[in-house]
Amino acid sequence: MKLLVTGGAGYVGSVCAKRLLESGHQVVIVDDLSTGNADAVPAGAKFIEDDVARAAGRVLADGTFDGVLHFAARSLVGESVESPHTYWRTNVVKTLDLLEAMRSAGTTKLVFSSTAATYGTPELTPITEDARTRPTNPYGATKLAIDHAITSYAAAYGLAACSLRYFNVAGAYAGLGENRVVETHLIPLVLQVAAGHRDEIAVYGTDWPTPDGTAVRDYIHIRDLADAHLLALTSVQPGQHQIYNLGTGTGFSVREVISACERVTGESIPARNAARRAGDPAVLIASGQRAQTELGWTPEHADLDEIVADAWTYLQSLGERAHGTRRSTVDNSSTTGGAPLHNTDHSARESRTARTS
Repeated sequence: MKLLVTGGAGYVGSVCAKRLLESGHQVVIVDDLSTGNADAVPAGAKFIEDDVARAAGRVLADGTFDGVLHFAARSLVGESVESPHTYWRTNVVKTLDLLEAMRSAGTTKLVFSSTAATYGTPELTPITEDARTRPTNPYGATKLAIDHAITSYAAAYGLAACSLRYFNVAGAYAGLGENRVVETHLIPLVLQVAAGHRDEIAVYGTDWPTPDGTAVRDYIHIRDLADAHLLALTSVQPGQHQIYNLGTGTGFSVREVISACERVTGESIPARNAARRAGDPAVLIASGQRAQTELGWTPEHADLDEIVADAWTYLQSLGERAHGTRRSTVDNSSTTGGAPLHNTDHSARESRTARTS
């Protein structure tokens, strides 16, 4: 298939583009590099540096594309609270422009990078796709709004679509990994301490109702996440919008993550206990049962030490190209560093590459 990958210079987008190429697909990446990295664009992909909304109509106009994988978005929870207008315009308005470009060009397949932030604070875990969606921040709200828009486009225009809701993505694949100027995810932050780029890691809350008192999260390897996108691409049906949670169903605490990082790196990692942060739930674990049953997707790299080891190898390979190499003390009071509420970001984990201009 000939595929457009938006945000393909970001963490998740680049790895997914790499797996698409390895599977024999033709890949065109659009990314404005506002947060993505040009050197993350995998060899073999055609790269267009541009704003997604501005480029989509032009790129898709020839009618030769079979589908779109949409990763470009802004995905920092704290930033979304401070600047909601940016998130509504970048995430929602520009995605509507993309959907219209797809409709005009007759491009009928879409895989969308959504997020567990659409659920907000869950009532029950593991979280299933039937859980009530109650986002607690503009980031999650914008992603949920896009999910609603996709559902309506599928019903009205026959779009074949799938939204994949990520939890906590980590690890690296084929020389591609997390290298952000603003890092908010626990595993890369802890590894930056091990590498000497930061002095310590803050642990937000040691009195949670969990076995060791620290918050528990579900971690998924980036390779497994990427493979879910390939399966989703081939499973979508005209007029249907499928939604799947991507998680392992197993959680690890902040302390367990720190211990795994110490085992893998051989370094002692100083941790500073801090107060709980408002809005952080004790446990966030995803049920991946629907994805396993309907997509045939099974996480094959769920071992925490393997996830950490791949992330560590990638960080070491960056050397001075790593963002945040200036030694500093971690203070993630406005981020998800102590124990990610969701892997936002994506997204995603996800690339966060659409500009607001």
